[in-house]
Parts: sequence; C-alpha cells; structure tokens
Amino acid sequence: MKDILILGIETSCDETSAAVVRNGREILSNIISTQIDIHKKYGGVVPEIASRKHVELILPVIDNALSEAGLELHDMDAIGVTYGPGLVGALLVGLCAAKALAYTVGKPLIGVHHIEGHIAANYIEFPGLEPPFICLVVSGGHSHIVHVKNYREFEILGQTRDDAAGEAFDKVARIIGLGYPGGPAIDRAAKNGNKNAINFPRVFFNDSLDFSFSGIKTAVLNYVNTTIQKGNNICVEDVAASFQAAVVDVLVQNAVEAARRSNSDKVVVAGGVAANSFLRAKLNEESQKYGIKVFYPRLGLCTDNAAMVASAAYYEYIEGKFAEMNLNAIPGLRLGER
Repeated sequence: MKDILILGIETSCDETSAAVVRNGREILSNIISTQIDIHKKYGGVVPEIASRKHVELILPVIDNALSEAGLELHDMDAIGVTYGPGLVGALLVGLCAAKALAYTVGKPLIGVHHIEGHIAANYIEFPGLEPPFICLVVSGGHSHIVHVKNYREFEILGQTRDDAAGEAFDKVARIIGLGYPGGPAIDRAAKNGNKNAINFPRVFFNDSLDFSFSGIKTAVLNYVNTTIQKGNNICVEDVAASFQAAVVDVLVQNAVEAARRSNSDKVVVAGGVAANSFLRAKLNEESQKYGIKVFYPRLGLCTDNAAMVASAAYYEYIEGKFAEMNLNAIPGLRLGER
C-alpha cells in the first residue's frame, strides 16, 4: 500500500508551524516557530502582531519542514491546514499559503478543525491508539470533553460555559505576578506551594459535564486584594498550588465520569494544558481506580503544532474529504461542524 504524505500547516494563534507526516502517524518533520517572547510583554497574544509575524515566517517554516523531511512539495499527497477555530487573521495566513501551494502543485486541499488536530496528536504518540475513546481537550482557548466515536465523528459531552482552563491559568498568573504564558509558570510555582492552603471553589453542574472557570479566577483576585488590604503577604506558591488543584479536580472528575458514563476504558488528553504535571498525576491516580487507561502526547505535541494537523488531515484524505479553493477561515468553528 502506498504511503500517504501530508504537509500540515498550523497558524491558528501564535505558533507558525509546518510538518510532514507519513500515514497519519509518523513525523518526518515538525517545525514550530513560537511568538511567546514577542507577546510576553503584553501579557497575552496580540492578534494583529501575531498575524504579521505569521506572514514573515510561514514560507521559511514550510521550506524548513520539507527540507528536514528530505522531500519536495510535489512529493506530498495533500496539504492540510487549520481553518478554525482561532484568530481570524492568523488563520488566514496559513490558509492562503496552503491554498497557493495546493493549487501550484495540483494537490488536494484539506481543511482541519483545530481541536480535531489536538486529538490527533495522540495518534502520533501512540500508533496503536484507535477510537472510540473519551478525550479531554484543555488549552488556552478550549475546554471540552469529547466522545471520539471514530476518526471523523465527535460528540461533545461537556465544555466550558465561560473561560477555558488555559485562559484561567493565564489570567491567574497575571494576577499573582507570574507573567505569560501562565500555564507553565503556575505549574512550576505550585511545586513549591501547599495545594490545601486556600480553598478555592470547584464548580460542578447537576447531570452536566460542563465546566466553569470564571468564578475561580474571581476568587483568586478577591483573595489577593483582601490579603493586601489586610497588610499581609501573599504566598504566590500557595495561591498557584491551590488554584491549580481546584481546576484540576474539576477537569479530572468530569473526564473520569464521562468515561464511566460512556463505558470507555480510555481517556486521552490533548491541548496545551495536557502538559501540566499535576493534571497528569491526578488523572492517572483517579483513572486507575476504575481501570481506565490514560494517554498523553509528549510535551511538544501538546501545544499547537502542524504534525497534529497533518495527522488529522490524513483521516480526511483516506475518506476523500477535500476542500474547495474557496475554503475560508472560521474563527468560531465548533467541533463537529464541517
């Protein structure tokens, strides 16, 4: 059977990435140019700056991906690109590049949903992994519990009603002076803190697996302001550990409950927050109680990257699901919409 080579392109936020993946599972190259240092001074991603940087980087990054794989553009069987959700300007840069390349060499164009890409990162990490399974998608912009029924069919079992988990990490990190990006900073600080020092709220809904993280963000802000007004010192490490524990408790309990309701023995974790060490430890601990196996991609595949896009595009390719050249960026694209 002929190997299928997919060039993946990802520009949904502040990473410019291109990758070549063979048969949806084997990375031949995965080039990522991050803008973290550029946006750090603003405390978060500035969309216009991100878009302009993508314009500068997109072609060199694609050239590097092909060069590292030892292949030419005409060797590709298709071009896969993220078209939503994400920042509209950033998405358009990658989408325009992908269209131009696909048209130039007469190869199929495949539009990829960003969250489906995060889920597909686990197919690269675990070549034997196959649906169905439960996936906990946690990133700066998304918090979903998804029943992955097959490679192209997804059912949302729970999602955030306000802030995404990663968004809450970033906001709380700013409140306690840890800077951007907040997720890794809080993870590091929490290792030296007491997770039981402050009882931050955990929000659960009756008969629903949805999340809500805006309340805990407000609780942290109130705690910090009250402590300062009383003239007391704030232990940043204790705040970080207590906040992290509260968020992780909700994520883990809902994910395990989703697996139990669905009679699934597999929970897969995806997205930037999947790199959080406490989340990994807690989910492993709770899942073992019910005989559930947990899967995490390596840290480099948790954050935005084009290898995950190419993997997701492969499963579209083998079904013959190609996009037209009028494919547009959809910043608010919902999972399951095509």
